[in-house]
Amino acid sequence: MNLLSRLVGLGSPRAADNMNSTAAQGPDDDIPAPGQQFAQFGAGCFWGVELAFQRASGVRKTEVGYSQGQLHNPSYEDVCTGTTHHSEVVRVQYDPNECSYENLLDVFWARHDPTTLNRQGNDVGTQYRSGIYYYTPEQEKAATESLEQQQKKLNRKIVTEILPAKKFYRAEEHHQQYLEKGGRFGSKQSASKGCNDPIRCYG
Repeated sequence: MNLLSRLVGLGSPRAADNMNSTAAQGPDDDIPAPGQQFAQFGAGCFWGVELAFQRASGVRKTEVGYSQGQLHNPSYEDVCTGTTHHSEVVRVQYDPNECSYENLLDVFWARHDPTTLNRQGNDVGTQYRSGIYYYTPEQEKAATESLEQQQKKLNRKIVTEILPAKKFYRAEEHHQQYLEKGGRFGSKQSASKGCNDPIRCYG
C-alpha cells in the first residue's frame, strides 16, 4: 500500500489534496529578520525543545512545526499518523552577534538522547527523531564537527540525521510556546533568558 492510500485509509480528509512531496521537500524559503539567521532542530516532542531554545541568549524567536516530510501543509493529526515522515522541529531565529550556532548545538545535544532511533522517552515515532537541519554550508560543517565531538563522549552510536533544512510548516497556534503558556496542566514555565529550571515536558 502506498503512502497516499495509507493516509486516505486513516481518514485524513486533506491527504489527497495535499499529497505533494515536491512542495514538501523544497527548501525553507522563509526569510529571517534583518541581521538574524535561522536554525532548525528536531529532538523529540517540540514543546520542551522549544522552551530550551527560548531560554538561550541571543535567540530572538522560536516556532514549532513540521518538516522533512512528504505531505504539503500537514496538520498535527497528519503527522501523528506516522505515515508522512515529518519531524517535529523547532525553528530558531537568532542573532549571530549574540549567539553562535555552536551555542545552539550545545542546547540541542543537552536537550535529548541522540542515540535512540525515532523515540525520546515514551514518545515513539518518526516524528520524534533526532535531526539537525542546516541552512548554510557553515552550519552543516559545524553540525558535523559537533556530532563527531559528541560521539566521542558516548558509548552508543548517535543516530542524529544532518540534512538541509526543508520547507517549514508552522504548527497550529496552540502548540506555539506551549509550555510557557502553561502546557497540559496549566502550570506556566519560565522562558526567561538563562533560566535553568527543569523543563517539565508536558507542563
